[in-house]
Amino acid sequence: MSDSPAPVASPISYDALREAAERRAQQQPTQRSAAQLAAEHERRQMFRRLLDPGITRPNSKEQAMASMKTLLTISENLLREPENPKFQQFKPTNGVIKRNLMDPKGALEYAIELGFRPEVKNFQPFYSFNPRHMESLRIGSAILKEAFDLETEKQERAARAKKEEKAVAAAAANKVKLAFIDDRKSKIEADEREKVLREARLAAAAARGSEPSTSPEPSRSQQVMPGSGHVLGLDMPPEDDRAEDSEED
Repeated sequence: MSDSPAPVASPISYDALREAAERRAQQQPTQRSAAQLAAEHERRQMFRRLLDPGITRPNSKEQAMASMKTLLTISENLLREPENPKFQQFKPTNGVIKRNLMDPKGALEYAIELGFRPEVKNFQPFYSFNPRHMESLRIGSAILKEAFDLETEKQERAARAKKEEKAVAAAAANKVKLAFIDDRKSKIEADEREKVLREARLAAAAARGSEPSTSPEPSRSQQVMPGSGHVLGLDMPPEDDRAEDSEED
């Protein structure tokens, strides 16, 4: 039986080592130094100041919200697709950009801090994103979303409160209306009852007035016989007494 040669391990390629190192680095949490954390905190505070008072104070609430929404859309699109050329720039002459970034105070300054810089391409003005400012884009977008969501929630609460207030006022008005209708109905019913009673009294009075009037008949003792001048029922003297009276005469 011949001895077989031992298997020789294949050499590990440089690419495999690099990929393994990258995977290991991705799995390990990134440790940030105190200086990095302090710098990020300062960047966050700077973006907050750019929002308030930078955008919210000099503009109306509606305009400030519209500018914040446009900035948030630009930053989130670029963070989601950083390699998409469509999201890497915007034209200042675009209607929405002009209305929400160029004209309002403070909005363009925020876009510049996100990493957009003015340049001219084919004689057309653009604001293009510099990839070196990706960290600023991430921080500025987070601050925008935080402020925009907070203000949106506040407006929704105010709208709900106003709607509830209107509902309460409408319910109170409806209650007053129903009470008024009930009072009117009760009065109409009372008037109708009074009318019926009045008509009944008038009918009863008319019926009494139409009956014939009858005088009482004289009593039998008061009836006078014709031609005698005596009243029936009176005590007549005996016939002998009448004769005596005649003789005396």
